[in-house]
Amino acid sequence: MKTVVAGALGECVHVAGVSNFLRLAEMAGWRTVFLGPAVSVKEFINAAIRENADLIGVSYRLTPETGERLLGEFAEAADELRSKGVRFAFAGTPPVAERARKLGFFEKIFDGSELTEDTLAYLRGESYSQSGPISFPQTTVERRLWKAPFPLLRHHFGLPSLEETRIGIQKIAEARVLDVISLGIDQDAQENFFHPERQDPRRKGAGGVPVRSAEDYRALYQASRTGNYPLLRTYSGTDDFIRLAELYIETINNAWCAIPLFWFNQMDGRGPWDLAGSIREHQQVMAWYGERNIPVELNEPHHWGMRDAPDVVYVVSAYLSAYNAKAFGVKDYIAQMMFNSPPGTSDAMDLAKMLAILELIQPLAGPQFRIWTQTRTGLLSYPLDPAAARAHLSASIYLQMALKPDIVHIVGHTEADHAATADEVIEAAKMARRTIENALNGQPAMIYDPIILNRKDNLVHEAKFTLQAIQSLCTDSRQDPLTNPDVLAKSVTLGILDAPQLKNNPFGRGEIRTRIINGACQAVDKDGNPISESQRLSKILHNGRVIND
Repeated sequence: MKTVVAGALGECVHVAGVSNFLRLAEMAGWRTVFLGPAVSVKEFINAAIRENADLIGVSYRLTPETGERLLGEFAEAADELRSKGVRFAFAGTPPVAERARKLGFFEKIFDGSELTEDTLAYLRGESYSQSGPISFPQTTVERRLWKAPFPLLRHHFGLPSLEETRIGIQKIAEARVLDVISLGIDQDAQENFFHPERQDPRRKGAGGVPVRSAEDYRALYQASRTGNYPLLRTYSGTDDFIRLAELYIETINNAWCAIPLFWFNQMDGRGPWDLAGSIREHQQVMAWYGERNIPVELNEPHHWGMRDAPDVVYVVSAYLSAYNAKAFGVKDYIAQMMFNSPPGTSDAMDLAKMLAILELIQPLAGPQFRIWTQTRTGLLSYPLDPAAARAHLSASIYLQMALKPDIVHIVGHTEADHAATADEVIEAAKMARRTIENALNGQPAMIYDPIILNRKDNLVHEAKFTLQAIQSLCTDSRQDPLTNPDVLAKSVTLGILDAPQLKNNPFGRGEIRTRIINGACQAVDKDGNPISESQRLSKILHNGRVIND
């Protein structure tokens, strides 16, 4: 194991940066020796010899003139060590760092403008430069493993103008704050990309960027080929699924597929397919991406949460998502967990809900089915006040970090008012990065709170009952009811899976009542009292048989 020795030089007592550097060095596999503040040149040299150091980190954050003199003395005294192969790095304020560069002694200069991954890449011995082409991993899994223990950062971006979106993507890439840019495309691009005769010019740009050709996608991808070369991904669309998948891989190297199980069809008015038909189509898309070893995310459970479904339905839909992904050959599954949904959910109950999901889906994991967790802030949870919205973003992400997610989907603090501009995306990413670093520095273990664990256990128990109810709908033992599109659709039309906002829906019942009770979203009776799943489903199932209304 290589050894790094680091401290603050001369009369400098500022060692927070030194401590952070050594913490990252430990993550990168180094043995670290902290010399502390106000270390003399002689003490540095003696420690380097005593510890058989491979790298010496020197910090100085006081006046540039004094720093230049001290660094000159240090370079002269340490020259023999450098000639023997010992490496030297310096960190300080930008003015002092500039003086250090002129000495030509240090192989790496840090002036505080670097991103965390800059420092980690250096410590891992990777070729890394802030200017010029950089070989960043260009698949989701490789990039996640490369960046660990820090999660990948993703943000949605798409403006009503193709050119403004292209310029914005380039600006975000050059800021080097995101790993994944999710292209927000307009509704016609999602539904009618291959059917210009169905497109409505009056709604061009409604909901996102109006991409209308393969060349448009290529232009957006090309704009991302700078900075830290972020991955791009986009919606799977609501029709012509496989044709769109082929287009996305060809034009933007789609980082992963995101597709629902029950949604984006006639049920929510966002696609032409009926419920069972869209489930079949979505399963085929999962299989198509699975055959190509491209990750798949089922952006499913939060659609129930946003319609005020009880927590148990949220959990069940998350399990069905993972189960179907595995059944249809997905190798790398991204489990999305939207916090703050529905609004009013408490932090404790949010964590309990997500822990229940993890407990249910983890047994599905194995060498051929890897599960990667992705957390995000609730789409409908942001306050309108800008200051409060910024606070909400940071607080929500700090809570999400209790799960140690692989991907953090940053939902911009402007969401309640407007789609984020490039500058606002960058600002949100910077807030998220700081929040994540704070959490990784030593966050309390919130997931062991007994209240949270009790609620988690209850949700797991209730979810298993609901899953059994869905399985009871299938009378053919040769079929798997949890992947059968007709059975899954029937679970919605009968009301086993239900949400209050599905009232008057052509497929859903909307008969369930829910209320936030002690921070949890629970099913309730007509008097507002919480009821269990066995009570709720008693009108639908009787002794394991379906009651036909």
